[in-house]
Amino acid sequence: MNWLLILITFLGVNLDFFFILLLLLKKHKLGSVMMGYLIGLWVLLILSFSVGQILDRFLPEWVLGLLGILPIYMALKDEDEDAKEVNHKSPVVITLITYLSVCAGCNLALFLPVLSTISAIQIIEVIAVLTVLSILVILIIKWIGNIRPINDLMEKYGEIMTKVVYIGVGIYVLFDSGLIAHVISWF
Repeated sequence: MNWLLILITFLGVNLDFFFILLLLLKKHKLGSVMMGYLIGLWVLLILSFSVGQILDRFLPEWVLGLLGILPIYMALKDEDEDAKEVNHKSPVVITLITYLSVCAGCNLALFLPVLSTISAIQIIEVIAVLTVLSILVILIIKWIGNIRPINDLMEKYGEIMTKVVYIGVGIYVLFDSGLIAHVISWF
C-alpha cells in the first residue's frame, strides 16, 4: 500500500471542497459539519473499496460525470428556496449531501484504482488515517475562517463565492469525467 499516493489522492480530490468547508463552517456548527464530512468520506472510501471493480466494469467514468450537474443546480437555485431547505435539514445532512454531490465523482474515479487492490485490514487503516487527517484539516479551516480579514471577506462575498465554486466544480466534473467529450462524440 502506497501511503503517499493515498494522501496525495485525498488532498487532490478534496482540495476544492476545503473552500466549501470554510463556507459551511460559517453557517453551521463545527461538530455538525465535521460529522457530515466524515460520513461522506467514509461512504465514498467504502464504496471505492468494495465496488471498485464492479463500477469499473459496468459504469464508464463518463457516467459519473452526471454528478457534476448537482453542484451547478445547487448554485443556480433560488435563494429563497435555499433558505427554506436549510431550515428543514440538519447541518450534518446539508454537509453530507454537499460533499457527496461535489466530490463523489472525483473520489470514486481516483480512489477506485488506488483502493481496489488493498486488503480489508488496509482499508480500515486508510479510513482511520484519513479520518484523523480530515479532522485536522477541518480544524485548520475553522481557524482560518476566524481570521478577521478572511471572515470579513466571507461575510461580504461568501454567497457569491459559493455559487462560483459550485458552478466551477460542477463544470470541472462534467469535463474531467469525460461526459462532455462522450456527449460530443454522439454528434
